[in-house]
Amino acid sequence: MPDPCADAGDAAAPRPDASPAEAGPDQILEAAQRLAQGRLVAFPTETVYGLGADAENPEAVARIYAAKQRPANHPVIVHLSPDTDPGYWAASISSQARLLMAAFWPGPLTLILPRAARIPDAVSGGQDSIGLRCPSHPVAQRLLHAFAALKPHGFGGVAAPSANQFGQVSPTRADHVRGEFPHLDSQALMILEGGASEVGIESTILDLSRLDQGIGPVLLRPGHVTAAQIAEVLGVAPALPDAAAPRVSGSLRAHYAPRTPVSLVSADDLAAWVGGTGIPGTERRRVVAVVLGAAPGAAPAGADWVVLPADPVVYARRLYALLRELDEAGYDRILLQRPPAGPAWQGIEDRITRASAAFD
Repeated sequence: MPDPCADAGDAAAPRPDASPAEAGPDQILEAAQRLAQGRLVAFPTETVYGLGADAENPEAVARIYAAKQRPANHPVIVHLSPDTDPGYWAASISSQARLLMAAFWPGPLTLILPRAARIPDAVSGGQDSIGLRCPSHPVAQRLLHAFAALKPHGFGGVAAPSANQFGQVSPTRADHVRGEFPHLDSQALMILEGGASEVGIESTILDLSRLDQGIGPVLLRPGHVTAAQIAEVLGVAPALPDAAAPRVSGSLRAHYAPRTPVSLVSADDLAAWVGGTGIPGTERRRVVAVVLGAAPGAAPAGADWVVLPADPVVYARRLYALLRELDEAGYDRILLQRPPAGPAWQGIEDRITRASAAFD
């Protein structure tokens, strides 16, 4: 349980003695071999931990969907090694895509491109597009490289949504993954250690699959790579999602939710709450409020504060681990202060809005 009225952002960080050593060469090789056998491997990325399977093996990809209880029409993202050719996976790669790859790969940017005919549609939920990403985490890169080396053609891609039950909070540590899949033993699921994820929220997703239809870049999911950064590279700002946009991971209205009900509240609402005006749903309940920068005053009876820095990079890194901790602390409701407007906070606003939508 977090300490009330404290700068408890560090409560979300792992204890120094709680992170086992990073996966070594033997574990990486074993994990790559398991992927080649059609089995599941959870591995760290800079965003969140992924639940991985051979992207070219429909039966293996189906194991991801079964483990997560994920709808079959909800696409997954294919993760590639930095030294692989994305042209094996995409039917075409535009000049815009290559500019973005050069600027942000390896890193937390997923590009939606036309899917190559050779790639099974199991990874795209039956669509003719495919999501590709090149993660920067060193364990992920070593795993992807080792897996590609086992493929006869040398092109190994790992389909990997977040390693959690569908719709729940994404894992940012290996122990989170273990808690999500207690029914899977070490033979059914190998988990690679890699410490806490540095970014902490899922990748930005940009659609470039419809350029031949005259539809320019479309931002389907905001994240650490912002729309402004994309515009700086392409010379044009990405559009908002339209009705015909491809389905992608994390695009449902309700997603990323803990078990404890979540509400978004403004700074003014929190100040009024401290002054005695109630926030609906908090009456006679044990409540925790996650606030930015500093607590607005003494917490009302039955309530605790958790203060996170008003820094979007730090906030994102700590958010999911904190939600998991608060879930285990026995609160009746979690209040999240709305972040400031602006591109740096857009990804965080997206995640917590979807988390609260699960309880509307």
